[in-house]
Amino acid sequence: MNEILDAILGFIEDVPPVLRILLTGIAIMLETSVLIGLIVPGDTVVLFSSTGVTTIVEFIFTVFAVVAGALLGSSFGFWIGRIFGPKLRGSWLGIRIGEDRWRKADRFVKKRGGIAVFISRFLPVFHSVVPLTAGMSIMRYRTFMSWLAPASIIWSFLYVSIGSGAAETYRGLKDSLDQAGWIFIGIVAVSLVLLFVIKQILHRFAHSDEEDEGSEA
Repeated sequence: MNEILDAILGFIEDVPPVLRILLTGIAIMLETSVLIGLIVPGDTVVLFSSTGVTTIVEFIFTVFAVVAGALLGSSFGFWIGRIFGPKLRGSWLGIRIGEDRWRKADRFVKKRGGIAVFISRFLPVFHSVVPLTAGMSIMRYRTFMSWLAPASIIWSFLYVSIGSGAAETYRGLKDSLDQAGWIFIGIVAVSLVLLFVIKQILHRFAHSDEEDEGSEA
């Protein structure tokens, strides 16, 4: 296991830090602006990239790049929704997203407002669609950003900390412990399980209005 991890982490570390951080920020920006997040989750991108972090300076700049990418990408999504409006839902891209996803995101934004923007950053699919639906709504851009910014900072810090922390722990143990690779996997696995539980709670909150409507019917 150690040999496999050495190869993977070595490959990531060999990428020049500036290039790695820049590519990570761009990937997160594209995740929401052109909906790549529907195919490749940003969580995965940040986790892989952050395993290459070896200094506090790299950590800070990685978090900054991820936050900037999230804010820019979501802003693009907001203005795409604001400019193209309902036409987007009837386009080829809108059809690919699916009417059910549009309907859920639209209801979520209308019912929860800014809280929906905050929570969506932590939910798969929603964080790609909610900026578009927020742009189509009456929500002001300033309100949108005031909720998106803190969510993006928390999200970025969490995932960069998990990836870099697990990798740093592994590097400190690999020369003296043959099971260091399994400790790395354990740290990542436990962290992802905890995040999964949190996401499930947020997901239930996001869809609670649908359950209420169903019970009323």
